[in-house]
Amino acid sequence: MSKLDRRKFLQKTTLSTAALASWSFFPEYLQGQSERPFMAQYMGGFAAPKLETVRAAFIGVGARGGTHLKFLAALPNTEVVAISDLYEDLVKQKVQWVREVAGENRHKNIAEYHGDEDRWKQMLNEVRPDVVFIATNWHNHAPMAIEAMNQGAHAFVEVPMAVTLQEMWDIVDTSERTQKHCMMMENVNYGRDELMFLNMCRQGVIGELLHGEAAYIHELRWQMNEVERGTGSWRTYHYAKRNGNLYPTHGLGPVAQYMNLGRGEDTFNTLVSFSTPALGRKTYAEKNYPPDHQWNQLEYNGGDLNTSIIKTNMGRTILVQWDETSPRPYTRLNLIQGTKGALAGFPTRVALEGGVEGLTEDHHSWVQGEQLQALYEKYDHPLYKRLNEAAKDSGHGGMDGIMVYRIVECLQKGLPLDQNVYEGCFWSAVAPLSERSVASGGAPQPFPDFTRGEWKNTEPLRIIS
Repeated sequence: MSKLDRRKFLQKTTLSTAALASWSFFPEYLQGQSERPFMAQYMGGFAAPKLETVRAAFIGVGARGGTHLKFLAALPNTEVVAISDLYEDLVKQKVQWVREVAGENRHKNIAEYHGDEDRWKQMLNEVRPDVVFIATNWHNHAPMAIEAMNQGAHAFVEVPMAVTLQEMWDIVDTSERTQKHCMMMENVNYGRDELMFLNMCRQGVIGELLHGEAAYIHELRWQMNEVERGTGSWRTYHYAKRNGNLYPTHGLGPVAQYMNLGRGEDTFNTLVSFSTPALGRKTYAEKNYPPDHQWNQLEYNGGDLNTSIIKTNMGRTILVQWDETSPRPYTRLNLIQGTKGALAGFPTRVALEGGVEGLTEDHHSWVQGEQLQALYEKYDHPLYKRLNEAAKDSGHGGMDGIMVYRIVECLQKGLPLDQNVYEGCFWSAVAPLSERSVASGGAPQPFPDFTRGEWKNTEPLRIIS
């Protein structure tokens, strides 16, 4: 069988024991095509030609897409050229938002597309934007990003990058062939604590890195009330049909960048995963909806809480948990353990061997609460210091605005992006790999190397001033 035939075979197999055994015989699938196609270019440190004015189109302008559009429209040397959404009212509303933040003298010719599910394709063909922001349901992320790149635009995709490993390979191959950016917009990497922890790790404050803990624990059962439109109208089917760690990137993205995974020092190796029983969504549906409601007609197969463990090439470990069902406070964990101390989130805490000067005597006590102010003054990331005031009202404590600002800044200055296409795929790959592991009783699943070995030559993310 050719490599292509093997890919098709693996796509069509089920997650039965036989299928998993078949998959294990074809390790070359994990590497895609072993050789990069002719004329394709590795995108790890890619810097696109400068864009004096960033002409941006948006596909999907509900909660997330609307936030990105509103912030970008206010930035200098940007032009919103098109908006596409299924719903006309959302398109009209967002055009008004642009007028409010940018005034009547900017963004004068915004093309509007709505109604038909394929209008976004017409938009790409007619408007030919420089960049496309994609904030739609998960199944549309990959086809929209791929088509945007094929039409000559850089693609910026909401999390996750894609749903299947095949889609991730297709995104990588398209980005390398077209030499267009495809960045998954992991906004949490731009949070204040995440940026500070990155800075502290780069300065060696906690020594050699050993272990990380990442999570997305966020009770979102209320989204099931969004039956006809909105996030719950499509995410609920994912919760019912898929059993794994479906939303790993908010917690994993920052920890992966602390560890330089996929960037010169280390990379992802294998993953094991286990899920709890699936009880919460079924119980919630029975309690809150009539027996004949569509949510009570689903068979809920996805465990309420998933725990996955990643092993890296260097032997470091990362715990990744996901739970959008159980009644408990929000957390992303955000812990990074080193040989000289630990940094942790929710609440933000720091412990160092020998103590933190002037604050603690040893590593048995956390620096937290008001004591943290001294550490913020010393270790706040220069990017946060520069952009926080301008971005503070953009959403999620300012991280959304810092992310969009950096995207525009990198495009205008011709700089490499802070998150490359391979990172988006590595972080998103946890979902399909965890599904495979859960289905096989926790068997280890090897990560594809989306870089085809180039991660060893990729520069770590710099501390950007």
